Amino acid sequence: MQAQKTIHVFVALCDNEFQGIVPVPEKIGNGKDPRLNLYWGAGYGMKSFFKLKTKDWKLISKPKSDNPYILDRILFKHATKDVYILADAYDGEQIKMCTENFLKASNQQNQEVIEFENKKLRFGGDADLISYIGHDGLMDFSVEVDYLKTKNKKRDVIILACYSREFFSPEIKKANANPILWTTHLMAPEAYTLKAAIDGWMNNETGKQIDERAAQAYHKYQKCGIRGARNLFTTGFKN
Repeated sequence: MQAQKTIHVFVALCDNEFQGIVPVPEKIGNGKDPRLNLYWGAGYGMKSFFKLKTKDWKLISKPKSDNPYILDRILFKHATKDVYILADAYDGEQIKMCTENFLKASNQQNQEVIEFENKKLRFGGDADLISYIGHDGLMDFSVEVDYLKTKNKKRDVIILACYSREFFSPEIKKANANPILWTTHLMAPEAYTLKAAIDGWMNNETGKQIDERAAQAYHKYQKCGIRGARNLFTTGFKN
């Protein structure tokens, strides 16, 4: 019997006003409106893509959060495997909080249990895979995280943000997490890349194999050239 796996995705909603980004059209750059936000409700946003553009995942619940800055929260189950995704859409103004909560979870902190159909699903620091999607706020601010020494298996992490390996490396090392996918340059952190990476992760593929899946998906949707896409994604820490 396949062991149950959980994935927790932290999404900092795109925000023209409160993030250091090149402005996008107003309706998709309002960090207080997840419904149309570029990283959530727009066509390739986390919620829309997994709900409407893939048959592999089914939206099964909208759990409540005690955090008032999580503006939307959704729970997906894989169609054929015992794998669950909890995705949180953070108010774009609270990108620092979102980033810090992602890092704490990567450090096996902030464990959270979601109950669904008599199952206790473990997220936060107990999730098997933890991901961040959004602007790379570490370009703009420093985080304040008290990291713990962890003894359990390192948590796998995916960080889809511009130059995420460069800016997140010091924090991920302190979190004692395992970066299976992050980036070397500017990128659009849209959900097709995450979906491709998760496919590889569920198959227990290597970081390099997951890296290639991400590159193929990014090239497919961005039409940026496969060489450029391969140069954009990487796995592990820089030698």
